[in-house]
Amino acid sequence: MLSHTCKTAIKAVIYLSGKSESGERAGIKEVSEQINASEHTVGKVLQLLARQKIINSVKGPSGGFYLNEKQQNQPIVNIVETIEGKGIFKECGLGLSKCSEAHPCPIHNEYKTAREMIEKIFRGKKVRDFCGPVSDGLAFLM
Repeated sequence: MLSHTCKTAIKAVIYLSGKSESGERAGIKEVSEQINASEHTVGKVLQLLARQKIINSVKGPSGGFYLNEKQQNQPIVNIVETIEGKGIFKECGLGLSKCSEAHPCPIHNEYKTAREMIEKIFRGKKVRDFCGPVSDGLAFLM
């Protein structure tokens, strides 16, 4: 359901949230190493997220990316919709343009249920909610 880019964005923001908890910033290289993603992809994703105010960036030798308090308390859906677009939770599981309740694809009902469950998680959980288990070693980003 989520693109590779979107998964990378979520992992990067969760990683940055953990760093931000202790007042630190992280650069593209560090983030890419910690989430096992290419520097190219991480760089593009972080720049987009910074432009959309999902995260912050500071240029210069002591610069990097970080999250403020408000950003740490934003729902994960903000990241998903920034990368995938607002319609991500309405699209057909098979990519059909005319899939609907009246004209369903073969997986319509099952996919709709799964899609709604995932949307509920992403709307209900904040970035900070996923940061804690990672910081405590109970969950992993790679």
